Amino acid sequence: MTDHNLKEIKDERGRLLSPILPSDVKNYLIDIDGTICDDVPNEEPERMVTCEPYADALEIVNKWYDEGHIITFFTSRTEEHRRVTEIWLKKHGFKYQGLLMDKPRGGNYHWIDNHMVRATRFKGHFTDLIKVNKEIEVFDKPS
Repeated sequence: MTDHNLKEIKDERGRLLSPILPSDVKNYLIDIDGTICDDVPNEEPERMVTCEPYADALEIVNKWYDEGHIITFFTSRTEEHRRVTEIWLKKHGFKYQGLLMDKPRGGNYHWIDNHMVRATRFKGHFTDLIKVNKEIEVFDKPS
């Protein structure tokens, strides 16, 4: 995997910080079950082999990859499901750089990070993304 020309950054004292991507490269973290294919629970792993991808998901994810963005799938599937998941992704032609297993189950995710995070909730159709204004929760400033 390429480093996508990560930019070196430093703090106010000149110490290195974690590098960042150029602003035109997005780091997509995409769930699998219920997002790019039907929702298959870990309790029914036999369905992981036979489920079909959502056509619009395959098209858009591969388009983003071809545009130079980073595609990482992350899933609540366990490590024991890694091989079947990799085979399924390859069989259906998904292009990606990474696969993260063991995402906590149950939803209601709150992602806290020192880098910019944009969340997009999947509601049935993959399309190009558009910008809208929404209410978000942020940390309060210390008094």
